Order: sequence, then structure tokens, then C-alpha cells
Amino acid sequence: MSDRVIFRRALTTLASISRLHIVAIAAMGTFTFGWIFTGRYPWFLAVVCGVDWFVVNLLNRVVDLKEDQLNDIPGVDFVARHRRLVLWVGFGTLAGSLVAVHLIHPEVTPLRVAYHLLGLAYNWRLLPGGRRIKELYFFKNTASAMGFMLTVFGYPLAAAGWGRDPSRILADVTLATVLLGGGFFFLFELSYEVIYDLRDAPGDAASGVRSFPVVHGERGAVHIIDGLIAASLIFAVGGYLLGHLPWRLAIMGAAPLIQLGIYKRMVRNGITTGDCILLTWLGTGLLTVYHLWVLADLPGV
Repeated sequence: MSDRVIFRRALTTLASISRLHIVAIAAMGTFTFGWIFTGRYPWFLAVVCGVDWFVVNLLNRVVDLKEDQLNDIPGVDFVARHRRLVLWVGFGTLAGSLVAVHLIHPEVTPLRVAYHLLGLAYNWRLLPGGRRIKELYFFKNTASAMGFMLTVFGYPLAAAGWGRDPSRILADVTLATVLLGGGFFFLFELSYEVIYDLRDAPGDAASGVRSFPVVHGERGAVHIIDGLIAASLIFAVGGYLLGHLPWRLAIMGAAPLIQLGIYKRMVRNGITTGDCILLTWLGTGLLTVYHLWVLADLPGV
């Protein structure tokens, strides 16, 4: 086997066990909403967000071995063989990054601590009765979406001094903007979570994870996804019509419509791991196109 093949397989394994597609869309989300709120590109915060999601995803793989094996998730064999190494890398990166980032952006440290505590309670059996949030109906998806809210919305707003230094926030970003924009993003992100749960239903059922597809079946879960997408659109369109969401934020309401058509086809054909990863990379791609549109100074944003 050539060195090139070995290197390619190593990169593929790393991308899988770290859920690189989720790391990428989270970092791009922080980058995008940071620009929407402040008019500046938060390069450093996007990296911090990526590191945080990398750590949580990595540690998640350690405790999800049973579900991942049942759901045929790539990289599970590597994690099973190198469990201790994965733990050392995850917790070591977390500790080092908390100290380093605090020296530069201490205002985001409380949010980062809250995010990682949420991640630990989500994945590890730290709740009363030896339970974890991931096993709790409704709270499973809500907690994961809150992780995105803390990092994608919270980090740039905290770093910009929202509530303390209004001069660093754009004039058209008000409390109503943040609440309505947050409602749009929260509901849209929840729809992603339930789509992933459709893929994971066999492993979740065997592991006692009470996701929406496990409890309500595929048809019920699809109705929930459709409802979340519709509700996110109401926040985006309604917020814009009420004058609380600037066009540069409201235009993101196009993403749920695009997702609706694509995920419906995936469900009809039987949703797979590849479908979920593709859907997530599509979201990252749409955010990239958004910024290219801005840089090209094209109309509408």
C-alpha cells in the first residue's frame, strides 16, 4: 500500500471520527452570523467554534460505539481500538484551548464552559440515574440545537460586547433581531437533528435513545421535520416583514426550502450516512456562496 493511500485513509478516518462536516458548518455559522451582527469577519472565533465542535464530536464517538456500530458509522473500528488515545486528545485539546482562548477573548469563556458542560451531559452518563441527555425524549434534540446557539450566535455576540458596548454591533441588530433570527436558526437546526435521527433510528432504538423516529416512527418524524422547516420560515419571513430582520439575515430563509426538496428525495430512497453528510456539506456550501455573493457586491445582501 502506497504512502499516498495510507495518508488518504488517515484523513478519511479523521474526518469521520471528528464529524468534520459538522465542525465545518458550525465554524461557518459562527463566521456568518458574526458578520451579520457586526459587519466584521470573526476568523478567530470561527476557529474556536470549530475546535469546540471537534472536541465534543470526538468525545461523543467514544461513548457512542454501540450505536455507531449498529448504524454502520465510518471510523467506529478506529475509535474502538484507540479509545484511550481519543480521550486524551479530546480532553487535552479542550483544556489547552480553554486557557489559550481565555487570554484573547475572556468574554466567551462562560459560553464555552456552558457548551462543553452541555456536551458532557449530552454524551456521558452524568445525570441522575446514570442517564445522559441524548437518551431523553425531546431534550436530546433541543440540547444539541442549544449547542449550536451557544457557539454560532453566542460567541460572536459575546465577543462583540453585546449588551455592554453597542457601538460594536450594527445599528439594525436589536434584541428583536437576535430573538427572531435565533428562532429561525434554532428551528432550522432542529430539523437537521431529526433528519440525522432518521438515519440513526436502528442504533438508537437498540441503545434506548428515545429520538423522534424511535418514538413516532419515520412518518411521524417526517411530519416533525416539515413542521420545523415551516416554523423556521415563518420566523425568517415574518421577522423581515415586521422590519426586525435585515435582508442579509432574512435571505437565509432560502436554505430551509432547499433542504426540504433534497431531504424528501433522500427519505424516499432510504436515508443514509452519506446523505446526512452531503446535506450538511450543502449547508456549508450555501454559506460559502452567501459570502462570495457579499464579496462580489452583488445586490440583495
